[in-house]
Amino acid sequence: MYALVKTGGKQYRVAKDDTILVERIAAEEGAEVILNDIAMLADGDKVTIGTPKVDGAAVSATVMHQTRGPKIIIFRRKRRKNHRRTQGHRQDLTLLKINDIAEDAKKLAPAKPVAKKAAPKADDAAKQPAAKKAAAKKSAPKAAAAKKPAAKKAAKKD
Repeated sequence: MYALVKTGGKQYRVAKDDTILVERIAAEEGAEVILNDIAMLADGDKVTIGTPKVDGAAVSATVMHQTRGPKIIIFRRKRRKNHRRTQGHRQDLTLLKINDIAEDAKKLAPAKPVAKKAAPKADDAAKQPAAKKAAAKKSAPKAAAAKKPAAKKAAKKD
């Protein structure tokens, strides 16, 4: 049995016990993640193609390692203009080991689906209310200083 999984804007053909290198997934090493965006499932001659994804299908994977890809140099130039720009990029990657492929996600071990953003740590959550209280404790606004009317200009004598 194999599946076509979409993650990080790319598609990967996976089978049980495969390891794949995907764009970064916000999860700790050793954590189990559920990939729900399945484009196709195949079990022998039985092929299920999603429109756009297979309903209820899921792939269970374990995060083996968080790593980074090779450095890529982007160099742009314009001839005869003395115009050069160099930029570098290094992609964050996650190594996943596929544990199981299921047509019904309820059959997989209970695990939370992949979240797009990592939840704030407990330490950060404790600091946030204190910061709000400090902002709320601002002193009362100072009384506006009374403005004096502008002095009148002396009129010219004839």
